[in-house]
Amino acid sequence: MGGGEEGGEGGGKSLGRIGKKQGVAYVLALQVSIRRGAGFGSILFYWFYFSLDRSIPAMIQSKVSVHSFRPPHIGKVPDMYQRAILKLSGESFCTPGNFGVDADELKAIAEQVAQATRVGTQIAVVVGGGNIIRGAQLAKEGLIHQATADYMGMLGTVINALALGEALRSIGVDSRVMSAIEIKAVAEPFIRSRARRHMEKGRVVILAAGTGNPFFTTDTCAALRATELECNILLKATKVDGVYSADPNLDPSATRFDRISFSDVISRDLKVMDTAAFAMCRDHRIPVLVFDFKKPGSIVEALTADPGQLQSGTLIEPDAAVV
Repeated sequence: MGGGEEGGEGGGKSLGRIGKKQGVAYVLALQVSIRRGAGFGSILFYWFYFSLDRSIPAMIQSKVSVHSFRPPHIGKVPDMYQRAILKLSGESFCTPGNFGVDADELKAIAEQVAQATRVGTQIAVVVGGGNIIRGAQLAKEGLIHQATADYMGMLGTVINALALGEALRSIGVDSRVMSAIEIKAVAEPFIRSRARRHMEKGRVVILAAGTGNPFFTTDTCAALRATELECNILLKATKVDGVYSADPNLDPSATRFDRISFSDVISRDLKVMDTAAFAMCRDHRIPVLVFDFKKPGSIVEALTADPGQLQSGTLIEPDAAVV
């Protein structure tokens, strides 16, 4: 058979070389692969694929998205940063001084998270809700009990989580929204094993509603989820590019730390996150990187650069790790 005939009819003849039962099993393997997201069905698919001289029937190939069979990204980051928690404040979703969700800010967040997934890191994102409602402020004014105000704030984080999930999917990044309070219509309940499974499959897990309990901040949620999901680092996005010796807005002589230990942060009384969250990270030896999220490529830099070569941000490490 000539080369031109082989090239022009390869797809049809490869389908003709298999029997009816094999052909049915081939199609079933494709369907299972799509429905289970490259799980057991993909194994069957690849087995048939390679057993047929690496030729996919053209009539099937034209109807099936290759993205359905794309395996998780192979890691390009150090082993110590294979899984990370990103903590975003609600203010990250809007322009300074405003409320709500700004389309440009949302797009920038989604692109930054997408870059992190492309270098091989498994990512979970904890979102705040301050751009939607400030529960603590309402509680201080005495109109609403703090517990109720905190629940209202949790609902604000759900709005941000849904927005981020859709923004990620719009640029081709698979994501799942998981909520600490039950909202079946819009989010999965947070289940530790399920969240880990999503991350292992390369999906971005967006964690909404904090811990699901009032009187706990989303910083505490980030520390708790980082511990539960066995993350290697907590990335805390802020308005400044790291931890300073003093408030840089008030003290021009303030200097930024490149690396600092948990003990030094405590002894210097530096305000990084709330006490409960900080203590949990310290006790479980989870490094915390404080950085300016508005800087393009800041997440990728944090995950791929050596700790001593960060151009911005501050890495807070267990005492023995700081030299």
